[in-house]
Amino acid sequence: MEKGLSGLRGRDFELSDVFYFSKKGLEAIVEDEVTQRFSSEELVSWNLLTRTNVNFQYISLRLTMVWVLGVIVRYCVLLPLRVTLAFIGISLLVLGTTLVGQLPDSSLKAGLSELVHLTCCRICVRAVSGTIHYHNKQYRPQKGGICVANHTSPIDVLILTTDGCYAMVGQVHGGLMGIIQRAIVKACPHVWFERSEMKDRHLVTKRLREHIADKKKLPILIFPEGKTVRQGTAYQAVVDNNKHQKSYNPQFGDAFWNSSKYNMVSYLLRIMTSWAIVCDVWYMPPMTREEGEDAVQFANRVKSAIAVQGGLTELSWDGGLKRAKVKDTYKEEQQKNYSKMIVGNGAL
Repeated sequence: MEKGLSGLRGRDFELSDVFYFSKKGLEAIVEDEVTQRFSSEELVSWNLLTRTNVNFQYISLRLTMVWVLGVIVRYCVLLPLRVTLAFIGISLLVLGTTLVGQLPDSSLKAGLSELVHLTCCRICVRAVSGTIHYHNKQYRPQKGGICVANHTSPIDVLILTTDGCYAMVGQVHGGLMGIIQRAIVKACPHVWFERSEMKDRHLVTKRLREHIADKKKLPILIFPEGKTVRQGTAYQAVVDNNKHQKSYNPQFGDAFWNSSKYNMVSYLLRIMTSWAIVCDVWYMPPMTREEGEDAVQFANRVKSAIAVQGGLTELSWDGGLKRAKVKDTYKEEQQKNYSKMIVGNGAL
């Protein structure tokens, strides 16, 4: 801000300062940095999917014929097979976890729950032609800990669970996702909550502390980078954790889910009519909360490490901005920065 105002103002307050804020406001209306973070990545070369080339124009007869052939293969051959596999995987998951959930808590129940989760998630990954490459497997999380990962869509859980089971922390959903959530929580101690409920925040903190105190329980998987409810509670409950970083190759299919634009079924249809879902997963060394470091500082340090590993852009704002209005705290922060400039220049 100070750099942007340097050309418009002297040392004291000037009415012309309003032009800087007006300019920033107009730039945000044209293209703000929040909206574009929740849009599909622009590809350098076309992958024969119209969803990645909205402004597609006729180029040549040969390319058009190749595209038509691709549509036939994707919709008439791959889609029916994938829908069948997805139906089998989801049905077995709901049925299996419901049956396992009827057993009393024991090592047998835990073993059967892991078997059902692993088997069904691997079937579902086949339903999207998932090709996953795991790196640094020596850092795979152990039981009784917390793992964090960058978040793209609900299939992140499938991608990670094909290599090991987790207890999950997440937002309560409706529809198909809600059915799955209510079924799997019967067999495994997942934690579902309403982000808007303050009492749920305290419950999540309590459940996390109890979970990590038992070294026989599955590691907890959370996606905290930008959701303040999960970020705060998670890092107040844990001293050290493992990290995952996932990177999808958009050339074969777009795995990003814009939940404010597409429901779960529409999203699944989009990825099932893509060529494939190609993903790299990096397991990272565990990080320990340092002496004198609070929960937010620890969370930001973990987020920075994940961003560096994946070559991601690190941003400070809350991912909830894609659905909600800008928080007053963000506005007040800009006002305080401007006030400090004025006070520092002796104008007040």
